[in-house]
Amino acid sequence: MIHVCSLERLPETVRATGARSVVTLLGDEALVQRPAEILPEHHLHLEMHDICAPCDGRICPQEHHVERLISFVRAWDRAAPIVVHCYAGISRSTAAAFVTACTLAPERDEHTIARALRDASPTAFPNALIVSLADRLLGREGRMIAAVEAIAPHTPCVSALPFRLGLA
Repeated sequence: MIHVCSLERLPETVRATGARSVVTLLGDEALVQRPAEILPEHHLHLEMHDICAPCDGRICPQEHHVERLISFVRAWDRAAPIVVHCYAGISRSTAAAFVTACTLAPERDEHTIARALRDASPTAFPNALIVSLADRLLGREGRMIAAVEAIAPHTPCVSALPFRLGLA
């Protein structure tokens, strides 16, 4: 099970779900303290900002970030849930959750996964660049991009409520 939340909700989400793996997608907008329940080797911190094009002073999501995400989730043993979070739980984390589901269920239709994401969170607004990079790396031939575009628009908010996304 994949759980998605904001930075603010990270400790409570890890405790409530029994997660033992965490993916953090944050630039320099905040510091993250790894929850005590999470071993260092089960915490992936990808330093990037929530942007889709290069911007002075900001770290744009890049191929190496998505490669690390794919590698990390493929190594996840799934014995306990994984928590994916960014600052607000809206864009980077929802993109990473979508990428995780597409990576771990290659036989699953991208539109089905994207629809499940939308059903789980009306505020989900997956970062288009992260999705695009993953689409290419996973050989999904534009289907991930089209699936995310098909679930637009989202319900705007400042910080999303935690939610879960299944793998089946």
